[in-house]
This record gives sequence, C-alpha cells and structure tokens, in this order.
Amino acid sequence: MIRFDHITKQYPGTTRPALNSIDVEILRGEFVFLVGASGSGKSSCLRLMLKEEKPTSGSIHVLGQNLRSISNRKVPYFRRNLGVVFQDFRLLPNKTVYDNVAFSLQVIGKSRGFIQEAVPDTLQMVGLAEKSHRFPHELSGGEQQRVAIARAIVNKPQILLADEPTGNLDPTTSAGIMSLLASINAAGTTVVMATHEAGIVDKMKRRVIELSGGQIVRDERQGGYATTAINTIVSAADAAASATALANGGLAPVVVSAAIAQAASEALTYPSIPIPVAVPAAAPAEAPAAASWAENMAAEQAQQAELAQAQHELQARAEAQALAEAQAQAEAQAQAEALAHAQSLAQQAQALQVQAQAAALAAVAAQAQLSKPAQQPVPAAAADVPSAEPTLPDESGRSMTRPAFPVTQHEVTEQLTLAEKLGLRAPGASPDQTGEQIVGPTR
Repeated sequence: MIRFDHITKQYPGTTRPALNSIDVEILRGEFVFLVGASGSGKSSCLRLMLKEEKPTSGSIHVLGQNLRSISNRKVPYFRRNLGVVFQDFRLLPNKTVYDNVAFSLQVIGKSRGFIQEAVPDTLQMVGLAEKSHRFPHELSGGEQQRVAIARAIVNKPQILLADEPTGNLDPTTSAGIMSLLASINAAGTTVVMATHEAGIVDKMKRRVIELSGGQIVRDERQGGYATTAINTIVSAADAAASATALANGGLAPVVVSAAIAQAASEALTYPSIPIPVAVPAAAPAEAPAAASWAENMAAEQAQQAELAQAQHELQARAEAQALAEAQAQAEAQAQAEALAHAQSLAQQAQALQVQAQAAALAAVAAQAQLSKPAQQPVPAAAADVPSAEPTLPDESGRSMTRPAFPVTQHEVTEQLTLAEKLGLRAPGASPDQTGEQIVGPTR
C-alpha cells in the first residue's frame, strides 16, 4: 500500500535533512499514527505520500505507483485515490456545506447524478445531513472538520491522510472526530494520521510510528504515545538518582552540564515522565533544529498558500464549467421547444389540409347529385293503356294506326278537330268536304 525505501528529504537552505534514510511499510486497511516533536518529519512524510514533495533520495511506492517516476500529468489521477484532512479545515467560505463536499467531485469531472447521490450519503455518515445548506462560518470547529472529512472521503479513497485533524478542537470534539475516522478505517480505508495528542493515541491503541530528528525511532503495533525520545534532561546535580533509574530501565546515563540540560529542556516539547532519560552527547545540536523547524514551517506555509491559490483556480474553473453547462442546457431546451412548436404547427397545417380536401370532395359529390336528371314517375293508369290502338281509316280511306306509346287524355283532346270538339262530328269520323281543319286545344 505505502512503502518508503531509504527515503531522505532535505529542504533547500537547511543543514539537516527532514527525513534521513527512512524505511517503512504501511499495509492496506491499517490505522497508523505518526508521532513526534514538531519538525521531526511527520508532515514531510505525508507530503511525500501525497506527492506534494519529491524525496532527495530513495523511492516511494503508493498504491503500486513509484512516485519518483510518475509523470506530472498523472499526479491528479493518482491523488483521486487519496483523501486529505488538514488541521485548519481549508473550506471554501463562500460555499455551503453541500457545495464544499461536491466541489471535490466536480473538479475530477463526476456526473451531476453521481454528485447528487454521493454527497448526501457522505454528509449523513459524518452527521451533517441537516446542515447541508449552511455556510462554514455558521458551523462549530468540530462541524467544520467533519465537512473537511466528508470532502476527503466522498470519492471513497483507498487512503486517508490526516495532518493534525484534532489540533484545533477541544477533547470532546476530538473524540467524536476520532470515532468518525475509526469508522472510516473499519470500512476498509487505510488511515495515516500525524498527531501530538497523547490521549487519542493511548486510547485507540493502533500502530504507532515515532519520528525523531528525521528518523524512525519506534514502530509499535497497538502502541501508545509514550516515546523513547528524551523527556527529562539529566544534569550533574541529580546524576546519582538518574543513574539508578536509567540502570533499572536498561539505559546507560549520559551526564551533561546544567546549562546544556536547560537548553535541551526548552527545545523539547514532550511532557515529562517518571523515568528520566539521558541526553546524548549531541544534545547541544538541538538548537539548530529549532531553526530547521522554522524553515520547514515557512516552506509548509508557502505550500499551503500555493494550494489555496490552486483551489481558488479550480473553483473558478468549476464555476465556469457549470455556467457553460447551464448555457448549453438552456440552448438545448430552447431548441427542443422550437422543434416541438414547429411540429405542432405542421400537424395543425396537415389537419387543415385534410379538412379542406374533405370539404372539396363533399362539394363535388353535391354538384354531381344536382346535375343528375330526375326520373319521372310513371302513372299507374298508364300501365293499362294498350301498346297499340285499332287501325282507323283516314279521310282518304287509308288505315291509320294510333301510336303504340300511351296517350293521355290531354293529348287526345289536343288532336280533336273543331267539329269533334263542338260535338258536330264523332271523333274519328271522316271529315266532310266543307274544308274543316284540325285546330289546337282550346282553353
């Protein structure tokens, strides 16, 4: 999972390396405390794991990658498998709790659907589901650190690096944060935490790696915070008592002058423990270590400023990308609405055309019906009229045959002569020689 092979790291302008030939391996799923005095190399170890720094010599393997040979182009993809929690939270002040956690997913290009599902689940895990719309200044220190932890784990990293995550918190709040980190570790995430909180380390009983002067002086399974480093300085005034105590502890005492002992005591930050430990002969060199620590802190602050600037640039980039996506979505929606409107108009025009065609067909049918001649009914009496009438002689004595078609009473009357109409001569009788003529019907 994480392996340091002969790692040495020396910052420019310093005379002593921050890390000196470190060899250590951290396995998958472990919870490891890095302990030691300020400037002992804890933060340098974390920065090397994150590839914020390059080792002066030696090789580092994290998640199977050799960090000395990995290209800068692949570093962002490598870091997606690591989560980082800082002492000072480093939240974006102008964004809500939800947006702070979602920001780390937006930067790496996660989809909106993934973000909307992952962020609420993570906030629920850290106990902030009800405060997702609040801003950082509206939260307590412990709640802000929980937001930072949620941001670090929302992408489900394989490794979580925590640099003094409880340094600014009270003991009760710190206990809650450590309980949260323990549950994250129980889910399978490897946790590496740098701390100087003795109570936390003693209570959790996890693996402890102690650094002193850039070297590993202790690597203990289920260890506590008590260190093998110098805790009580032995001066010549109490040499006899110290010699007895050291002999009982299996150590050989080294006696120094009271002035050196006082200087060394001021340089150390560990609390005293009952059994005194001797100061080695090189103890006076601790004074330059303070200067080296100050330089390291200055370098760390500069890096933090660079990181803050990078976060600001990433935020601006993410906001620009979100704006572009919103504009593209608005354009797509406008195009969809225009297409739907055009389709609706086309359907209406088609319907009107169909109606016009139907009306035209109806008009043609009506005109044809009006143009068709009406059939005259045949009177029932006409069926009794014989097809032909008897042959009658005309005036010259020749036979005259009536037409075969039916003859109505009106037509018969029209063909009568004036004499016949006046009753002077029987119908059909031969006219006399008086020159009588057939006349038309009278009214």
